[in-house]
Amino acid sequence: MVKVGVLGANGRVGKLLIDDLKTTKNINLSSVFVRNSLDFSIDPSVLVTTDIKSFLNACDVVIDFSLPEACESLLEACLQTPKPLVIGTTGLNTHQLNLLKQASENMPVLYATNMSLGVALLNKLVYQASAALGGFDIEIVEMHHRHKKDAPSGTALTLAESAAAGRDLNLDKVRISGRDGNIGARSKDEIAVMALRGGDIVGRHTVGFYNDGEFIELNHTATSRNTFSKGALRAASWLADKEAGLYTISDCLEI
Repeated sequence: MVKVGVLGANGRVGKLLIDDLKTTKNINLSSVFVRNSLDFSIDPSVLVTTDIKSFLNACDVVIDFSLPEACESLLEACLQTPKPLVIGTTGLNTHQLNLLKQASENMPVLYATNMSLGVALLNKLVYQASAALGGFDIEIVEMHHRHKKDAPSGTALTLAESAAAGRDLNLDKVRISGRDGNIGARSKDEIAVMALRGGDIVGRHTVGFYNDGEFIELNHTATSRNTFSKGALRAASWLADKEAGLYTISDCLEI
């Protein structure tokens, strides 16, 4: 039985993780880390703590759907107390991503901006389409609920990385976010990422390949956040006995 610790339990996906753990075989909830208190009741056998070391010692693997600052604290603690980590927190800055890579030298770390099977496959399709459709313009549009804090979404940026990799481009040099004012004509290698926010949209990502006379659009729509929680639990079960290294959701799903 794999013992799971959850960081970010008060969040939307964190609450779903705890619910889904009640019905998932061969994996159970052992500890929850909170900054102050838990917003809901939980089985009294589960450790709820504000002490990160106690939290880590009580579990076999950690699932993190929190905020970048909380994820950073987790990674720093794990440098002292290594533990397999499934990281689903998005909006990480350069320092936090470097910490993640440093942690993966001493423990298995699976980092994914989206835990769904559909998005894992979409990234592969985007890579293939980008390579095959060399003369097509690439535009990415993502839509999320009004409460999402980071923009563009981590998923959209990962899709942009897949598109850039398909053409052997440096994404930092070709990506733009939105357009405003008189900026001139679109450049040849430009990959634009647009973010829309509103209502209770769980997540929708469209990667379009546009040419004169034709275009192709690849879409993924998440209709339930359980897609992400169930994917994270599958990743945690898979990661628990792996060697140190940095893994992706595609590794877990063997895509």
